[in-house]
Amino acid sequence: MAKQRERRKGRAAVKAQRARAPVFNPAAPGPVGGAYRPLNEADLNAIFDTALRLLEKLGMGEVPDRLRKDLLKAGAENGPDGRLVFPRSLVLDAIDGAAKTFVLHGRDPARSIEVGGDRVWFGTGGAAVQTLDLDTALYRPSTLADLHDFTRLQDSLTNISWFTRCCIATDVADPFDLDVNTAYALLRNTTKPVATAFTLPGHVAPIVQMFDVAAGGDGAFARRPFVKAHISPVISPMRYGEDAVDVTYACLEHNIPVSCITAAQSGATAPATLAGFLAQSLAETLGSLLMVHAVKPGHPMVFSNWPLVVDLRTGAFAGGGGETALLNAASAQLSNWLGLPSGVAASMTDAKAIDAQYGAEKAMTSLAAALAGGNLIYESSGMTASLLGASFEAFILDDEMHSATYRALRGIEVTEENLGFEAICEAVLGPGHFLGGQHTYAAMERDYFYPSIADRDAPGTWQENGALDAWSRARERAREVLRDHRPQYLTAEQDASMRSGFRLLM
Repeated sequence: MAKQRERRKGRAAVKAQRARAPVFNPAAPGPVGGAYRPLNEADLNAIFDTALRLLEKLGMGEVPDRLRKDLLKAGAENGPDGRLVFPRSLVLDAIDGAAKTFVLHGRDPARSIEVGGDRVWFGTGGAAVQTLDLDTALYRPSTLADLHDFTRLQDSLTNISWFTRCCIATDVADPFDLDVNTAYALLRNTTKPVATAFTLPGHVAPIVQMFDVAAGGDGAFARRPFVKAHISPVISPMRYGEDAVDVTYACLEHNIPVSCITAAQSGATAPATLAGFLAQSLAETLGSLLMVHAVKPGHPMVFSNWPLVVDLRTGAFAGGGGETALLNAASAQLSNWLGLPSGVAASMTDAKAIDAQYGAEKAMTSLAAALAGGNLIYESSGMTASLLGASFEAFILDDEMHSATYRALRGIEVTEENLGFEAICEAVLGPGHFLGGQHTYAAMERDYFYPSIADRDAPGTWQENGALDAWSRARERAREVLRDHRPQYLTAEQDASMRSGFRLLM
């Protein structure tokens, strides 16, 4: 009886401890990655050497005139068929001169993060044209209202360290209005580091005026840029895209950090073999770095080498699966090996519903990318349906999944205290259990993450509470956040100034 009382007392103490707020986050964003290395040293060298050979012998095609002049001035050479080729020495100089780490500023300085090195941060990406409706659980065209809602929803989520617009407002037809209203949604609803895209280079300068208003005056944004641009200046296979190159120039002029994204697709725009894919994709992303190096050496650039997989049976894009997990992990390893800030894409499930496929594909791909040390893991929150869809419930579930991943990356701290020799002796010679002990209390505060969406109840309790699945619980949480979290990150004066100069639709 005494032992039973001790056990009950211990369980009560644990429950009371769990009810209190943790002393600190046991699964905080930004842990160290890099333990998973799918490529050995010989593999890394072989892939890099092939990428250098591709740039030196084949080079890049369809080079816009302005960029051609700058690249030739930097040391590129004219190749056959109008292509530009790049001596190895020039590529190595571009790598050496690249920004190795830099700060992605939040408008709130406390939310800024440092990119590069070995730290891992989950964020968003994508351009979903459909939203999984909270009420019908079916897909419909994404709207500007959805973008505002997604932005303020993620603003409340700890593990999304930066936010890129995750959907396209399909109800805004004019490209300039779309870019302006997308930027406004970011400014209004979050103070995290954010990212956006510019349809045309002429859109950059006026939208920077909006950023200046939010930053506090003319030129304030350029001094502390809190928005980065997502651009794809290289089109696979091995050529530049003129419009995106022009957007890059405009962003560099306004000191906007850039994420230069290569998005080759296996068996379609890049080799189907994984090694060949990695070599070409690396060469292409180096093509973006060479452009930045020629125009503005050392400008903050995320080396966003995103391997994408095609289902070779149908030609459809496949966002989940072992190949996606492996390729993006290898890409992160390659970028980090070169000392460049790495950006990869993961958690791009092909599932349409919030189901077993959704969970398996997201967990597999995001954990692999994180373990490999991807500095910025894009697409990792809220995306469904092979990037065609975005989901409010998915944002909630993915945020909790990231906590588990961060906890895994944090690893096991082996210290004399943690080894617990005295605690083991005390439990064995005393009550016969560890419940209620100080050693257990300390570990509970420090070492364990407790989910709020994942269900750990006994089956009977689960049934008594309504037998809800994860989709249902996440839906209710999303509704609560959207009902209650309505931040006001722009002053009335800032909002009025923006509305006087732009056609804002919300």
